This record gives sequence, C-alpha cells and structure tokens, in this order.
Amino acid sequence: MTIDTRLVMKLVINDNLKKFFSSSKTKLFSEIMSLAGESFRSLDGRKTKRIIIGNESYFIKQHVGVGYKEIIKNIFQLRLPIISAKNEWEALNKCQELKIKAPKPLAFGQCGLNPAHLKSFIIMEELQKMTSLEDVCRDWTKSPPPFAFKHKLIKEVAMMARCMHIHGMNHRDFYICHFFLKMTSLDDLQLYLIDWHRAEIRRKTKERWIVKDLAGLFFSCKEIGLTQRDWYRFMTIYSNKSLRETLKDNDFWQKVKIRGSLYRDRNK
Repeated sequence: MTIDTRLVMKLVINDNLKKFFSSSKTKLFSEIMSLAGESFRSLDGRKTKRIIIGNESYFIKQHVGVGYKEIIKNIFQLRLPIISAKNEWEALNKCQELKIKAPKPLAFGQCGLNPAHLKSFIIMEELQKMTSLEDVCRDWTKSPPPFAFKHKLIKEVAMMARCMHIHGMNHRDFYICHFFLKMTSLDDLQLYLIDWHRAEIRRKTKERWIVKDLAGLFFSCKEIGLTQRDWYRFMTIYSNKSLRETLKDNDFWQKVKIRGSLYRDRNK
C-alpha cells in the first residue's frame, strides 16, 4: 500500500500505544496501516482485524478508500457515504462522554485529500469475555430466560437507545447482534454496543433516524420470543413515560413496527 504521508491530516494515539511506534508522525501512520492480525471482516475499502500490541489485544479498522462508485451510489440512495474511520472515532468518543458502554477508542489517523481514496484507521480496546446478545437470546423461544434477567436486559437496551437518541446520535445498525453482554451476576450486568462506523451525530436526532434504529431492533428481536408486555416495557422505559402516556404516541410506534416488518419482508 502506497501512502503519501505528507498528506496525514489527523493523528491521535493513546500514550500507552504511542511507545510501540515510531516517534515520527508520518512513519507512525504507515506502521499502523501496515499492521497485520486476525481478520474478522473484509469489505470493499475496509478491514477489521484483531491485533496484538505489546502483548495486549486490540481491534483495528483500516479504511483504504471506497471509490467514487460507492460514494455516488450512496448519494443516489440518499445515504451518507462512509469514507473513513472518522465516523466511528467521533461516535465512540461521544459514547465515552455520555457514559454509553462501547469499545474505548485509542487511536485514529486519516491521510489524504480525495474523499474517494482517503486512508484511515481506528484502534479500539477489545471487549473480552463477552457474548453477543443474538447468541444469548437464540434459544429463548424454547428455553425462556428468568424474568429478572430478561427485564434487566430490556431496561439496559431501552436506556441505551434513549440516551443515544436524546443526545443527537443514531446508530444505523441497531441490531441485537451488535450488543455484547458481560455478566458476573444480575447486579453486575454490563451491555456494550459495537459497530459505530455508520453512526451519525447531530444537535437533535430526526424522527426518521430514530424510527430506523428502533425498527432495526424490532426486526432483529422478532424471533426471540418477546411478548407484548416485553415490548410495552421497552417502550415505557425508552419514552420515560407511563404506559398510558406512551400509548398516546401510537403513530410513532406504528411507524417503528411497520418499518421493522419491511425489514423482514426485504430479507425473506
């Protein structure tokens, strides 16, 4: 990979990591973009790897440019094209500020001027000894979980969604497979949300983006055996209102349900 390091526009790195790389800003960017590791995902223009630095494991996402075709396609579909790791860097830092549990961002770099060929990276802490909520809930229809455990999970997801949305954030991939659970007891249940690379931050989250997030959650929970009472519980916690007051927003929740059903039809 050829990198014109004279065009390094931004570089931030945690002090604990900095000591493992060159003190030269331009060399450091090249060294990080060249890091090898266990590949977890490889898409056009983006790779996700588990890497080892100083006997500690981390995750890195390396972006190498999406090309004009992808940018134009997103524009025609009225979507914001993701051209670098900057989205995820800003979102994860916002999570730190809001106390939303998410991977801790440790380093970010971006190089280039052409939006179609930007090179960038983000390094995050590895979430260890955790289980995807999709795996946790997989057998709930056959083996329902204890009520207190299910209630606690619903509360945690609803409060996370509420905090994110009232502070101008939307995730855009808000599915249960992106929640990771660490639990030693019911009183020590920690739920983390990953994959923030498509997230957006505004002064105020527009309703259509809130609906999209909640519809994604609705769709991804369709087959895990949640009851109507479970959904009411989520809705009241998310709305921070009584059930009577929450149900007055029926038009909004119908939009969520309809959008979630469209996801189902589209994926048949």
